[in-house]
Amino acid sequence: MAEPVVRIPDAKVALSTASVYPESTATAFEIAARLGYDGVEVMVWTDPVSQDIEALRRLSDYHHMPILAVHAPCLLITQRVWSTDPWVKLQRARAAAEKLGASTVVVHPPFRWQRQYARDFVTGVWRMADETDVRFAVENMYPWRYRDREMLAYAPDWDVTKDDYRHFTVDLSHTATARTDAMQMIDRMGDRLGHVHLADGGGSNKDEHLVPGRGTQPCAELLERLATSSFDGHVVIEVNTRRAMSSAEREADLAEALAFTRLHLASAVRVPRS
Repeated sequence: MAEPVVRIPDAKVALSTASVYPESTATAFEIAARLGYDGVEVMVWTDPVSQDIEALRRLSDYHHMPILAVHAPCLLITQRVWSTDPWVKLQRARAAAEKLGASTVVVHPPFRWQRQYARDFVTGVWRMADETDVRFAVENMYPWRYRDREMLAYAPDWDVTKDDYRHFTVDLSHTATARTDAMQMIDRMGDRLGHVHLADGGGSNKDEHLVPGRGTQPCAELLERLATSSFDGHVVIEVNTRRAMSSAEREADLAEALAFTRLHLASAVRVPRS
């Protein structure tokens, strides 16, 4: 009989700096180091430190926290961060990743009103990916909903598996908001799944980013599949802690998310006796 052994994949577990909002980028490095994360993903947003490569390098060195990914400024509130030209934003995100030693740039599909950018997005991302070793991992999004109305805000599509990209990011809060089957989406991504944003959701109209295990998404199932596959990307905790009543409560949520992730990445498998 084969004996069960615990197999832990090489995937590193990182903390997104967005997970400490409204606290600062610098605070995210401090918390990640204290809780035992393997590194951070920097969300480039309105915090000046998140836009400053030298400041980020100093934080990484001081806390011994590698920067594993850079999230390009794709949000509505970051329309003027690193230029108003979306291609310049991606070029600067790539340069930041290269200088900081990050392996991945996370990018959202364009908003529909960014017509020229959306028209050229698929070929443009391929062109940029051909110019660097950094992965451009395009992230699944969701329809915007208000009451009984639905708006398709992203182009070419919120479901990025409908287009041809070299690498994908899957976000399980976004699959919840889209009310789509997360595991089927991961199946469609196949070996092009290069990056994971781990969070949960209950399928509401809002992008909830709950701590894994507090919603309806197959967070544990996804992690267990990664543990038995050839996944070579990073798992990033990207949760919403804005409602935390104190820094201690925020850290408890982020510690719970890390523990959940490490537990389910440690998959029990049976191997033949030697």
